[in-house]
Amino acid sequence: MELVVSAVAGDLVNRLMSFLISKYRSEEQLEKKMKRLQDLLIRAHMIVEEAEVRYITNSNMLLQLRKLVEVMYQGYHVLDTIKYRRLGADENEVRSFNINELSFTTSIRRLCTTICTSSFPQLQISLDNLESTVSDMKEFVLLLGGCKRMFRSPYDSYVYIDNYMFGRHVEKQLVINILLQENIPHFAPAVLPIIGGSRVGKKTLVAHVCNNDKVRSKFSSILHMSSENIWRIEHEEVAPERSLVVVEFTSDVEEKDWLKFYSSVKQMGRGSKIIIISRVAKLSRFGTVKPVHLNSLSHEEYSYLFKVLAFGGTNPEGHPQLAVIAEDLAVALGGSLITANVCADMMRKNQDVHFWIRLLKRYKNVVQKNLSVFGKHPKNLMDKDHPIDITRLASSSRSSSRTLRLMPPHSEIDDPKTELPKVMFGDLLAGSAVLPREEFELVAWESRIPPYKRFVNFATYCDEEPIYQHHTSSAGKKRKRTVR
Repeated sequence: MELVVSAVAGDLVNRLMSFLISKYRSEEQLEKKMKRLQDLLIRAHMIVEEAEVRYITNSNMLLQLRKLVEVMYQGYHVLDTIKYRRLGADENEVRSFNINELSFTTSIRRLCTTICTSSFPQLQISLDNLESTVSDMKEFVLLLGGCKRMFRSPYDSYVYIDNYMFGRHVEKQLVINILLQENIPHFAPAVLPIIGGSRVGKKTLVAHVCNNDKVRSKFSSILHMSSENIWRIEHEEVAPERSLVVVEFTSDVEEKDWLKFYSSVKQMGRGSKIIIISRVAKLSRFGTVKPVHLNSLSHEEYSYLFKVLAFGGTNPEGHPQLAVIAEDLAVALGGSLITANVCADMMRKNQDVHFWIRLLKRYKNVVQKNLSVFGKHPKNLMDKDHPIDITRLASSSRSSSRTLRLMPPHSEIDDPKTELPKVMFGDLLAGSAVLPREEFELVAWESRIPPYKRFVNFATYCDEEPIYQHHTSSAGKKRKRTVR
């Protein structure tokens, strides 16, 4: 019997030792792979930063740059996910206040296929992709050295990320290249359509490009117009100088109206160009060059931006619990740049874990409500000019028993002068806003970078089951009556 017990005990000890050795080796391999990934990310980011300050005219180089940027942010996302979850030791500590409160993120996460389900396989995939891409960049780096450098301000824009245009490396180069090219034929103004969804940064991209020193020196004047005032150009004296005309269209345009506008621009100096900004893809038919399509940021790129904005100068590695919350909130926000700026601004000013959790819970409530009522995420509703239910953000107000919705049109106003009271979205999200009893304007965000837009929404109280068409119409009419 003693021999049997001794044999069993010896077997258990051997198994335990094998398990511990295997676990140690796995941890050691994981650390090595993470270190290798981190080194590759430094090299990749170095190449991207250098490409950012060069004029790249080679289309294949731009394709290679696009691929590098994509795998770079994927690598950052995988590295951060593993690093902060491990530093946090037990993710349940962050969510111990109520594990079910944040369970909604699980369903949203399934839509983001790049989020790690297993550390090792995803790390290996990201590592292989980045190693392959970086090793293929030798010719790119060599050719990049021959590209002319752009003028840069003395400040490092990567430090002041809150005040400069994030990403869009390839799109910016494409637009600059088209604007600097000579027109073919020379007497016809080139037309560049920039097409993209709601609030993805179309006007920000154009403003950034128009601030480029070579673009400014190329054109004697840069005119910004809207679809409502383009017809003024027919009745005004057009200066015979090379001009860049930037026009935003909110709806489709008839052929005859476009031809009339285009013939007026022809009267400008030789070499003039037109940029069309619109959400309407059909307007691409007026382009004389290939349109630039601006899509939403990938989840990895969006998550990277959000965490940089939220932490500011703080090192996330010193606050792994906050990093986990920031990742969950980035998922919940659904890619909205406006909401990301609002939330990150508050989080950067108050880096307390309980405040961040409370902010996540409040926005989670809004997402859950809209998913249950409309079946879509708030960002998707806004992109389609659909009402958004924000009642749960007003839960602490005296009017909490009434349904509160943001109504289209979701506008961008440079200097709004309305008779309606105004509430800042940040105050509403933080629970510190005292809401008016009747309809009001919700100022979502005031951009800190060109074109310095104020993003304004019309908010109104309504019945639980409103007639959306009626409210949309009345909201639009109300805005027309009050804007002066």
